[in-house]
Amino acid sequence: MSATPIPRSLALAFFGEFDVSVIDELPAGRKPITTKIIDHKEWIKLAPWLRQKIDEGQKIFIVAPLIEESEKMDLANVTQVFEATKELLPDYIPEIGLLHGRMKSNNKDQIMSDFKKGTYKVLVSTTVIEVGVDIPEATVMIIYNSERFGLSQLHQLRGRIGRNDLNSYCFLETKSKT
Repeated sequence: MSATPIPRSLALAFFGEFDVSVIDELPAGRKPITTKIIDHKEWIKLAPWLRQKIDEGQKIFIVAPLIEESEKMDLANVTQVFEATKELLPDYIPEIGLLHGRMKSNNKDQIMSDFKKGTYKVLVSTTVIEVGVDIPEATVMIIYNSERFGLSQLHQLRGRIGRNDLNSYCFLETKSKT
């Protein structure tokens, strides 16, 4: 059965085997993740701070909701965000990777391996990193158009950071006022 919270909870409720467990503490050594809602101007102002994190050996995930531009939705796509990230962090261009679901499996695996090894310090991605990624040095996540994701998905994405004893930060970029 899936470990993803909502499908698992629905299945347990449906079959009547529903016990409640409360986990009210983080694993040993981990700190709470600071989460902040930002607008695009604030994201641009983060550049010096992001450089500092990279120089300290920390890694950054940047998540976009779409693979390519859509005429129907005014949302960031991963290629556009990748290019914007290179403009924001020009000294780190060789250390910025791009990952999305339309890539071939062996390419995706290589990019994730390179990110884990440290070839890439910043990974601009779609939600393909949502589950099963454990990179302890990843301490910062920026999620573009965060209003387009559900609470469970945001929780899963945010779970990719904060897997060590360092402070971790998740920035939810949005134009929405709600």
